[in-house]
Amino acid sequence: MTTATPPARDRLAAGPAEKKARRRSLLHWIAVHSLGIAAALFFVLPFVFVLLTSLMSDQQALTRDLTPDSWHWDNYVRVIETPGFLTWWKNSLLYAGLGTALVVVSSIPVAYALAKFRFRGRHLSLLLVISMMMLPPQVVIIPMYLFWAQQMDLSGTLWPLIVPMAFGDAFAIFLLRQFLLTIPNEYIEAARIDGCGEFRTLVRVVLPMAKPGIAAVALFQFFSCWNDYFGPQIYASDNPGAWTLSYGLESFKGAHHTDWNLTMAATVLVMAPVILVFFFAQKAFVEGVTLTGVKG
Repeated sequence: MTTATPPARDRLAAGPAEKKARRRSLLHWIAVHSLGIAAALFFVLPFVFVLLTSLMSDQQALTRDLTPDSWHWDNYVRVIETPGFLTWWKNSLLYAGLGTALVVVSSIPVAYALAKFRFRGRHLSLLLVISMMMLPPQVVIIPMYLFWAQQMDLSGTLWPLIVPMAFGDAFAIFLLRQFLLTIPNEYIEAARIDGCGEFRTLVRVVLPMAKPGIAAVALFQFFSCWNDYFGPQIYASDNPGAWTLSYGLESFKGAHHTDWNLTMAATVLVMAPVILVFFFAQKAFVEGVTLTGVKG
């Protein structure tokens, strides 16, 4: 049995019709997602501008050109070779990495107790945690500075910013508590029936199920520490060896106020770790943030 081949005239007629249908489908998709496309361009174009400017020459960076005539990748090498820049990188990694680990480790037990334990004063404790989220850091900065600088003699270091994170963070506790509420109590009760203590139940049962919430808290804390300018300015401004990238970038900008290409290259190097971390962990981050609002 043979299959009839459509005439060449029909194939030619189907070609323009198919192209027209695809074009209409594309235009319909653009019309439906126009607001999303506009919002995406609104956020992306500044990053593109910074990246393109960082690859220009010293003279072209002072013009109105939007694209580089020649690509100067050596601008990044010049920034990295700037005295102190790698030290700022090391300090930022220490501050963000150690601070994130301390906040996560110290906040999980408190959030677990507020979410799954029934004890007198539980609601008052949660209210106190929420009230700490409303307290601006500028309110307590003077007594905190006097304590760390005069009593502990840690002025000029990042330890006044890192050590308090070992005692938990109000926002991290609240976010983790909201996520742990979504975990059914039946799993915890089954673990207790099998003879698990509270610590073992937390480690073996709760934490594996709470990975998205923990990832969200860790990312929030990492971004907060990495971008922190106020804290290093207060405690480490008199010691360049303890500066972070966020604070050192201001000094770099002052030293290269006419070299916009180098300033933009330094900005890209400061932003790159945050962008990469978010893109690699965005699935867990979005899931963790979304599920925290499922149950009150």
